[in-house]
Amino acid sequence: MSEGSTSKGSTSEAASEAVVRVERRDGWRLVTLNRPDKINAFNEAMHRALAAALVEAENDPDCRAILLNGAGRGFCAGQDLGDRRFSEDVTPDLGATVDAFYNPLVRKLRALPMPVVCAVHGVAAGAGANIALACDIVVAGRSAKFVQAFSKIGLVPDSGGTFFLPRLIGDARARAAMMLAETIDGATAETWGMIWKAVEDDRVLAEAEALTARLATQPTQAHALLKRALTASAENGLDAQLDRERDLQREAGRTPDYREGVRAFLDKRAPNFSGRKA
Repeated sequence: MSEGSTSKGSTSEAASEAVVRVERRDGWRLVTLNRPDKINAFNEAMHRALAAALVEAENDPDCRAILLNGAGRGFCAGQDLGDRRFSEDVTPDLGATVDAFYNPLVRKLRALPMPVVCAVHGVAAGAGANIALACDIVVAGRSAKFVQAFSKIGLVPDSGGTFFLPRLIGDARARAAMMLAETIDGATAETWGMIWKAVEDDRVLAEAEALTARLATQPTQAHALLKRALTASAENGLDAQLDRERDLQREAGRTPDYREGVRAFLDKRAPNFSGRKA
């Protein structure tokens, strides 16, 4: 396990202090942002621990899905502004932080060859909101609070916010959400198509865990190829996307899970997908 990660059931002092906790489940991993006193706001240590946890999950052939969660009363408050105290004679380069940490995180979440579910309770603000949107499926509490808080401190949205939000809720709503920095609750986020599902606040983690466990039994390689197809569709025209679908379908048809799916259909039984490439 990487630094900042723990096995399920560990009670060590180091585990309790980890800024990212990792629990191994049957075919999937629960990854929890663990700075509850800061509403899981990002600092460099949490960035590095989360990056290590995602790489470790990707390299584990038994891990077929990931659930990203936040400890305490909220999912993630974005950047820890306690790390942003500058003297008057210093001109900060926030682009360097975006380049070093936030952009690689968003790219990794989109590129992981397995589904990534995000469970949002309480606040998901600034980069925290956009990191949630970078995941494949978002389950949130009805009263969860998504806030594009950047304009409150004189910044522009980052972590993919200006990419994801207009595509999810439309240009008009996205512009207003970002300029006004008003709260969008979980129920509204579901109605607007910003997230997959809003559930009762006390059911968020249970619903997300059940969904992740289900995804961990599905054809993992097909889901990985689907993610590649959706990423390409953001830039492709129809002809290019049709060609991409053809190429990805060729890869999918060579996996053991395709053969198993066909056999199960013909045998009139539930498939037993392995998630393996070969």
